[in-house]
This record gives sequence, C-alpha cells and structure tokens, in this order.
Amino acid sequence: MIEGTIIKGVGGQYTVDTSQGQYICNARGLFRKQKISPIVGDKVQINTSEDMTGMLMSIMPRINELRRPKVANVDQVVVVLAAAQPALSFHMLDHYLIQAAYEGIEAFVCINKTDLDADIAAEVQKIYTGAGYPVFIVSAIEDLGLDALGAFLQGKTTVLAGPSGVGKSSIINSLTEENLETGAVSEKIGRGKHTTRHTAFVPIGTGENAAGYVIDTPGFSSLAPPDVPKLERAALFSELRPWLGQCKFRDCLHQSEKDCAVKAQVGLSIDPRRYERYIEWINS
Repeated sequence: MIEGTIIKGVGGQYTVDTSQGQYICNARGLFRKQKISPIVGDKVQINTSEDMTGMLMSIMPRINELRRPKVANVDQVVVVLAAAQPALSFHMLDHYLIQAAYEGIEAFVCINKTDLDADIAAEVQKIYTGAGYPVFIVSAIEDLGLDALGAFLQGKTTVLAGPSGVGKSSIINSLTEENLETGAVSEKIGRGKHTTRHTAFVPIGTGENAAGYVIDTPGFSSLAPPDVPKLERAALFSELRPWLGQCKFRDCLHQSEKDCAVKAQVGLSIDPRRYERYIEWINS
C-alpha cells in the first residue's frame, strides 16, 4: 500500500495524489457498512495497479473537517465574496467565518470584483480588519491585489469558500496554471451559476516549484451556522472573545444582562453590525 491525498471525488471514484502519481480509486465496501464517506483532503492508504487505478483501503484520522464545503485537513479558509454581482451578504460572510472558527481553522476574507463597488469593499475591510481578520481586496478581471493574496497561500492547503458567482474559479485561474470554467451571474435572480460542481485540489506552481494547494469548491446560495449551545456562540466571534469571562454573570449571553463586558465594547472594539448579527443568531 502507498499513502496519498484525495484531491477529487466524483461519482464514487476518487483521484488520489501520491508520490508515484495520481490514481483513480474506488472505496472498499466496508466504508459504506461503517457509514464512512471519503472526502477531498483525506489522507488515505491505497492498493494500486499498474493501470494507475487503485482501491481505498483506509482513511487516516482527520485534523479538521469543514461541513460545507465538505473538505478535510485544510490549513486555512479564504471566504470569497463579491463587492457586487452578486450582492454581498454580510450574514453569509459571518456564517462562513463562524463555521471556520467552530472547526478551529484560521480564516481570512477576500472581496473580489472591487472594480464594481469600491465603497462596499472598503466597508468590509473596515469591519473585518477591526474584528481581527486579514482582508484582501482584489479584482480578478483587472488583476488587482492578487499578488498579496497569492503570497498568503504559499506553502498552505487553502480552501476558497463562498457563494456561486463571486469569482473563486477566476481567482484560481489567475493564481495558478489552471483554466477552470467560470460563469456569469444570473440577471433574474442575482446569483451566480454553479460552474464548479465538485471540490478539487489545484496545485500552486508545478513540480519542484509546487508551493501548496488551493481548493476550488461549489458555491452555495445559503449557509446556516453550526448548531452549538448558545453559551458557546460568542466565542466564535473573534472580537467578542477577549471580553468573555469579564461579565458579572457567568451565563451571560451579552444581550440584555447587566454589567456585560461585551456590550460595553459595542461601538468601541466591537462593530455594532457584527454584534447585531450575533444577537440574531442567539435568538434564532
């Protein structure tokens, strides 16, 4: 057996990248009986044949796992949204960041299509830089800001997450030697089309110059935050975290309680709009 990484999975067949090349593998029937589903990013052991096919024999323990998009063993998440076309959703941006925090994965923000609305890009940068997130302002179509983003991806396995139509594939095409299919935003519904249908690894550089992977993922029109106990939700907002434990009441939800250290920071170190979305989540 040899070891490798699943870099693509389609129709029950998995492309596994190994030191000896890429193998197209089926999974053992035992996985189905044990209700185990291999996913992109899994480190696996495979039996191989000379025709570059193989069989998945075992899956190594996962370091982490994102729920949506479904991918394992990533170093960081870049949440990509567009300044316009489709319209930027702060709720969706927060939901992606909450999910990454829940899985313990470092997250960054990337706003593409800034040539269409520089003001909204500046607003995002102000809010989320203040919340402690690195923010990249780019335009894939005009090749702006991509060098700084590309430098952040070096030596890492990075998943690009975000809704359809925001330009994830266009960004990857600009940073790599790939030519991924891209699509336009529907004028009727204001959302992007699902040009990326399967999660897949794309190398940054080639051969000896390979310097990490970026993972292209299908977009989603909606995303719900993870179902966690209400008392644990504030810790998933990075700018609320420093003030936790300083409230008068140990079970403070930072909503209507007296002597709340978090509420005291709203409008100071905590942006009121982010705080409002935290309150919406608490009451959902």
